[in-house]
Amino acid sequence: MTELREDYEVLVIGGGAAGLSGALMLARARRSVLVVDGGEPRNAPADGVHALLGHDGVPPAELLARGRDEVRGYGGHLAEGRVESVSRDGDGFEVTLADGRRVRAGHVLVATGLVDELPEVPGLRERWGRDLVHCPYCHGWEVRDRPIGVIGSGPMSVHQTLLFRQWSDDVVYLRHTAPPLTDEQAEQLAARGVPVVEGEVAAVETAGDRVTGVRLRDGRTVDREVLTVAPRMVARTGFLAGLGLRPQPHPSGMGEYLPADESGRTEVPGVWVAGNVTDLSAQVGAAAAAGARTAAMINAELVNEETRRAVEARRDARGWVTTNPL
Repeated sequence: MTELREDYEVLVIGGGAAGLSGALMLARARRSVLVVDGGEPRNAPADGVHALLGHDGVPPAELLARGRDEVRGYGGHLAEGRVESVSRDGDGFEVTLADGRRVRAGHVLVATGLVDELPEVPGLRERWGRDLVHCPYCHGWEVRDRPIGVIGSGPMSVHQTLLFRQWSDDVVYLRHTAPPLTDEQAEQLAARGVPVVEGEVAAVETAGDRVTGVRLRDGRTVDREVLTVAPRMVARTGFLAGLGLRPQPHPSGMGEYLPADESGRTEVPGVWVAGNVTDLSAQVGAAAAAGARTAAMINAELVNEETRRAVEARRDARGWVTTNPL
């Protein structure tokens, strides 16, 4: 178990791309920083991270291991654990871990990502990240030219279908529980040669260790080699409830996120967010960039505060010299 210091300038909650990138920026800025990570990365089931310049195809675990080594190389601390709560403590925060450890920090950067809530269809969860995918930019090339079935689950499902049509001309839209098509959507799918199958999906059909299609509740089967779905995405921020920070419905209808301004500031001073916890659609590269940007903003705020105190101290010292010449 990692021995924690009592006090850090910045505590990063979450050791994915956003959290480690933020911690790396802060450690290089000579800040005392601790990363607490629960070890449940969202992309763990995937074979590789794609569309990440210079690292395309790298296994997710390998990418994170490299990131952890880099943070340590600049003096950053890392600890395994799950944060139970964050509470205000004077001008900073007290963070309590599930195992009872406590640590104090002046600022908190939350980069815990999100949870993908999949439709309740037997066999679906087992295929997640393999032949059940959701992001065409992450997986489209790997499933190109194969028969794809898009399981409708929400307001973004038709958009998702049209995107995957870029990678295959054999795409079927399984409406499942998604809203009925508007006239415009029906026309779009027809124009792109995408058949629409009405009826709720009852189960995923497999043979060996691969998807062969889906079975509908009325007994029909639809042959497919790849399935896609738009999960409901919910930010992992339950530990912030004591500060009054709770996930809000995303305007797109995709799930729940924690709102923040462009710099990553939340409505609670000193609490910042980066990555999927506030940007539901961010890929690994975007999440890492957001972590670095928000960390730079945190450091800038710390520099401003240190400068303010230094100016005050200098003024006080000059005033003391003036009134006390000896």
